Amino acid sequence: MHMSDALISPAVAGVMATASTGLIAYSVYKTKDELEEKKIPLMGVMGAFVFAAQMINFTIPGTGSSGHIGGGLLLASILGPAPAFLVMSTVLIIQALFFADGGVLALGCNIFNMGFYGCMIAYPLIFKPIIKKGFSKGRIVLASILASVIGLQLGAFSVVIETLLSGRTELPFTSFVLLMQPIHLAIGIGEGIITAGVLCFIHSARPEILEYEVSGKKLGLSISLKKVTITMVVLAALVGGVLSLYASSYPDGLEWSMGNIIGEKELQTEGKAYKKAENIQETTSFMPDYNFKNANEDSSIGTSAAGIVGGAITLIFAFLIGFIISKIKKNKTVMN
Repeated sequence: MHMSDALISPAVAGVMATASTGLIAYSVYKTKDELEEKKIPLMGVMGAFVFAAQMINFTIPGTGSSGHIGGGLLLASILGPAPAFLVMSTVLIIQALFFADGGVLALGCNIFNMGFYGCMIAYPLIFKPIIKKGFSKGRIVLASILASVIGLQLGAFSVVIETLLSGRTELPFTSFVLLMQPIHLAIGIGEGIITAGVLCFIHSARPEILEYEVSGKKLGLSISLKKVTITMVVLAALVGGVLSLYASSYPDGLEWSMGNIIGEKELQTEGKAYKKAENIQETTSFMPDYNFKNANEDSSIGTSAAGIVGGAITLIFAFLIGFIISKIKKNKTVMN
């Protein structure tokens, strides 16, 4: 559901960039107070996993479309809403700047649509109330699917509203919404199943991660996260380096919806703002479309390399964000 720059006007892009920047600032403030030092490695590891998992589009049977997980709900279930939003923002910024996935101008929209709803709406308002009644595989699956579906429905509807407010008359509201919502309902179910699978594993390996996050308790020094951390690193490498080669070639839900209306997956635009954003992305992206730069055709080696390199970059940046916030918190505590 990564929006390209052509879908939005500079004015809408500015508003959404401001909103997402405000949410990032709020998340830094909340993370400073809530993040446990023990969870900092998980910020990096889970960020790497979500980056890799977003490379794998799964086919939606009978539609000619595909989708990938958003990852916000998964991150929030493990890290909490605020740290999860920071990690999600990191993933999307890295994708846009280094891999040309999603527009630079549209970055604020993408952070809001894929980060805010999963981390700050679906988790605390849908997932958490269900799972509070008792941890079981059945409840984890139910909560994951319901929260994923609702979060993705909200995100898909936001895409429609953002294009409407941008004056994209090529995508009439009624036609667009009647395609976007059903296809993202199916994608949401897929994301919910994948999210439930990961959370069930984590709960079986270290139940305190999920249970303490829901109850607000601290993990403490006696609880080791080593097994989960190492396992998720290995999974991120396998998903990004191997499973990404088997991603569906069908267009994603957004591209599919556009294709059914205008017959193309992208819109054409002109203007200084769009050109500037395009130039920035051409300069910063060293593996555009998850392939070697200037490659004549898709390369399996390039895809694998992009998955591993992107995951590693995300791991480092997400870890550093948590580490720096933790240091700031410690310094303030010492000063007080």
